[in-house]
Amino acid sequence: MAGTIGGRTVSSTYAPVRGWLLLPSWAVIGVFLLLPMLLMLVYSFLTKEFRGGVIWEFSLAAYDQFIFDRGLFGDEAPSIEWTYITIFVRSIVQALLATVLCLLIGFPTAYYVATRPARTRALWLFLITIPYWVNLLIRTVSMKFLIRDNGPFNEALLGLGLIDAPFQLVNTNLAVQLGLFYSYLPFMVLPIYASMERYNASLSEAAADLYATRWQILRRVIIPVIKPGIVAGCILVFVPSLGAFLAPDLLGGAKTFMIGSLIEEQFKGNAGNWPFGAAASMILLSMVLVVLMLYARSQAKEL
Repeated sequence: MAGTIGGRTVSSTYAPVRGWLLLPSWAVIGVFLLLPMLLMLVYSFLTKEFRGGVIWEFSLAAYDQFIFDRGLFGDEAPSIEWTYITIFVRSIVQALLATVLCLLIGFPTAYYVATRPARTRALWLFLITIPYWVNLLIRTVSMKFLIRDNGPFNEALLGLGLIDAPFQLVNTNLAVQLGLFYSYLPFMVLPIYASMERYNASLSEAAADLYATRWQILRRVIIPVIKPGIVAGCILVFVPSLGAFLAPDLLGGAKTFMIGSLIEEQFKGNAGNWPFGAAASMILLSMVLVVLMLYARSQAKEL
């Protein structure tokens, strides 16, 4: 229920100045979000300058380069450019795998923390989040140090006699997947924990009284109730994983190139192609918006 001030509800009290109260938020969103996106959209339709930068001549060359291969000098019959499409597909697969892996580990973790006594939950959340006080770059480099050929991971396996030669992980898709999983796991745990903490345990007790098994309680009672936290966690992991470039750059190689690395390369040095990088960014943004719109549409149907 809304509060009252002088006999009027709070919402009606501030109605005349509501627009002014929102002005700072709209200014921040406009300057730091909408304006850069608009600039990126404009750059994606410009022409690449030979020595770097752009020429203010509008064209679809950047999008054409992404889809078609017209040869080294651009005078051959167009064919599908599978290189960039493959990079996008690889990025989607890696992001989906990271999301699934984080869900498989994050769900039971969040459930365990949420079912601990109230006095110890803060400690568990502290232990989950404390590694992420360190910069992502440092954590990714540390991961590379751990899994390199002569790193602690291989040394431990060799010492236990489980392997005869170092197990190569660096510059593989598995290493990139480990980097994505380690980077974004808390983004899955915390939303699920927030939903699980508000879960009414009496629902499980009622289901058990009706002879439901543990699996039935989980599948038909718990998961539907905390579904918003699960969906939010999946989005928070999938979206940044899709555009990640630190893990592919430091833990992967040429065969693990992802869309974030492709975009980064286009804006580095004089040999970069800014319009193509902007076009790839807009394509990535469109994919993210499609995912968010599908989620919003599914939520609207449920309501």
